[in-house]
Amino acid sequence: MTHPPKAILLDIEGTTSSIAFVADTLFPYARKHLATYVAAHPEEVAPILAEVPGDDKVATLIQWIDEDRKATPLKTLQGLIWAVGYSTGDLDGHVYPDTPEAMRRWKAAGIDIHIYSSGSIAAQKLIFGNSLAGDLTPLLSGYFDTTTGPKREAASYTKIAEALDLPPGDILFLTDVQAEADAAREAGMQALLIDRDGDNGEISSLAEVLP
Repeated sequence: MTHPPKAILLDIEGTTSSIAFVADTLFPYARKHLATYVAAHPEEVAPILAEVPGDDKVATLIQWIDEDRKATPLKTLQGLIWAVGYSTGDLDGHVYPDTPEAMRRWKAAGIDIHIYSSGSIAAQKLIFGNSLAGDLTPLLSGYFDTTTGPKREAASYTKIAEALDLPPGDILFLTDVQAEADAAREAGMQALLIDRDGDNGEISSLAEVLP
């Protein structure tokens, strides 16, 4: 890092939380309950389905889940389904043990913390609001998702810096995806690549960031 950041921007999958939690718990839960939810909430889902091509909207959405498609209507609908799962206690948001520790440390140092994930903002709030470590949302200052733009495009990070009213260089982005780190750096942000297995990243734990 060139200098201490004024804000930290966090990816979720592979960074704050396990990829397996998303792939093996959240996605299957949404897939299992999608058709039932759509049938039970026709008015609520109508504007979402309007953005989905094809005659069989549910089949298309399930295909998108299987493909891990980063489509905004899918992410929005998944967030609504997961909200039910969290409210009933079927789901708890996974975070690595170093995640809440790091967030509290950064917050105490006066650094604002934001999330940028391909999951919808609603889904992001659910993970951190119902995490294994309790409600972490008081530690977060803002959220960004694919409505801002693709995570592998520099323009998305430029928009985020403008939204935060900060020079890009005052923002540190943490992610487990090299292309995302490259895009953030292209926009002028600082970035660190995390690899939880410790093989290919610049860090292997959030404990290593601004200790």
